[in-house]
Amino acid sequence: MTQSIQAPVVGDIPLQVVLMQMVTSNWVSQSVYAAAKLGIADLLKDGNKNYYELAEATKTHPRSLYRLLRALASVGVFAETETGYFTLTPLANYLRSDISESLRAMAIMNGEEQYHAWGNLLYSLQTGENTFKHLYGSELFDWFNQNPPQAKIFDDAMTSYSVVQNPGVVAGYDFSGIKTLVDVAGGHGKLLTDILKDNPRMQGILFDQESVIEGAKSFIAGSEVGDRCTLVSGDFFESVPSGGDAYILKMIIHDWSDELAIKILKNCRTVMPKDGKLLIVEQVVPPGNQASFSKFLDLHMLLMCEGGCERTEEEFQVLLEKAGFQMTRIVPLESVMSVVEAIPI
Repeated sequence: MTQSIQAPVVGDIPLQVVLMQMVTSNWVSQSVYAAAKLGIADLLKDGNKNYYELAEATKTHPRSLYRLLRALASVGVFAETETGYFTLTPLANYLRSDISESLRAMAIMNGEEQYHAWGNLLYSLQTGENTFKHLYGSELFDWFNQNPPQAKIFDDAMTSYSVVQNPGVVAGYDFSGIKTLVDVAGGHGKLLTDILKDNPRMQGILFDQESVIEGAKSFIAGSEVGDRCTLVSGDFFESVPSGGDAYILKMIIHDWSDELAIKILKNCRTVMPKDGKLLIVEQVVPPGNQASFSKFLDLHMLLMCEGGCERTEEEFQVLLEKAGFQMTRIVPLESVMSVVEAIPI
């Protein structure tokens, strides 16, 4: 008589099912990507539509588009109100391009070059080199300089990410007492303007590459704090603007190797007053088996950027000391981010 082997379970779910969901999770993400790329949410913002109408507007095969929308509706992205008719759901609403909280650009960004990089994860594991350069022939940011449409998607995606993360930064760290804050590689200025709105006596300096600053001008001009924000362009490997008593870098250091990160930090140290502050807003990798998005983001940086990585508390401490700083504290935020605070030594 044979004894059947029972599958281990997590709660009421067998482990094989849990693993199968992990294995096929890219099916969902790529389906969301396709809907974002086609602009389906924008087409549904005024009410439900038949999939034939949607197919005509998107120049897609009707039955195939129906199958995509049916699959997405099964996970809460869109809903089929009656046979063949689809409408927005609260999740799908964030795929609209006309709302400030839109995640459409992020869905597109992660579904194209970055998805292809993940498809070649083994290359990075075997060589230690970034897969993006292997696939596209240049480093990520150099490639963006050569491909403006993709660079815009990236900039829009980072702005979307800021919309999600910035409230936690503004609420979780005490910026009072800072007279002038320099946002190094601050993109279009979403973080800086959010901080300035919450600190009406503060001045801000937004610093980034010339092309990025050009894109930031309309955003800053349209904000209610534009009169307190100065825009400066340049290369943070060469220098950063003087005049700040605090310098903030949000999700910048993780793009670079220790050697290049130290170079950026030293440039901040050079222009910073003795009583200044350095604020690094990033994820801090926790020890052991603790679940953390940072551990997968670390893999993502391996694939996308030469030397890019997420760092532990100890690694931040060493990095900062080599750049002439002393880490004073780490302030966990409500999100997955933390503020690593340091002072010049």
